[in-house]
Amino acid sequence: MTHLTANYHTHTYRCGHAVGKDREYIENAIRSGITTLGFSDHSPMRFKSGHVSGFRVPQDLAQDYFDSLCALREEYKNDIRIYIGVEVEYYPASFRDYLAYMAAFPLDYKILGQHFVWDEETGFGSFRPTRDPAALKEYYKNVLAAAETGEFLYIAHPDVLNYCGDVSTYRALTADFLRQIKQIGIPLELNRLGFFDGRHYPRREFWQIAGEMEIPAVIGLDAHSPDVLLDEATVERLLAFAASHGVKVLPRLRMPDETEP
Repeated sequence: MTHLTANYHTHTYRCGHAVGKDREYIENAIRSGITTLGFSDHSPMRFKSGHVSGFRVPQDLAQDYFDSLCALREEYKNDIRIYIGVEVEYYPASFRDYLAYMAAFPLDYKILGQHFVWDEETGFGSFRPTRDPAALKEYYKNVLAAAETGEFLYIAHPDVLNYCGDVSTYRALTADFLRQIKQIGIPLELNRLGFFDGRHYPRREFWQIAGEMEIPAVIGLDAHSPDVLLDEATVERLLAFAASHGVKVLPRLRMPDETEP
């Protein structure tokens, strides 16, 4: 059996839609054989309009998030390597302000988890079905702009936009997107949560093209409960999905404090 040794996509209860204690995620990761665990809860964000997200770590819990994980990282330093990250959207108009806000915290990495086209106040959500090719174009444009900033470790669920239109159009737009992604050189995530739930992602056409282009992927558990860290059966099926599409899965990624992956 193939074991996952690294996961960089782990949430906490602070986002409001995950459960379990921080310690439980770590202890289950150790039990499963994971040697590198990255926490990347939905990032706290400040909005000039006063908008408050209902799915991310509130600002008043941001310090607790980092304090708790820093303490646990020290406690478990002989058992597992822990990184503290965030999953964040790229909203072009406010991204510079976002980076300034996050500079106050001991942040190790960011993964791009784009759930909206442009932003969550005036844009539209990626889960909403659409037959409009313009929506897919805008989504890919937004993700590419984010990737080009160099601020992200990888792109979470890059196939999350729920495009239900013409398949040939989807393939053409996706191929163009993936050509540019390959040039940038940023890894993509095969998302365990979408796979386990039978959602519209991971999408077969997307990963078939990625495999043909030899674009590597990383498995992201997208864990919202500690038991996910012990679910080796789903990881096995997801690895088989990757292999069937010719996608090379990276065992782990090079982190900012490492010289070798």
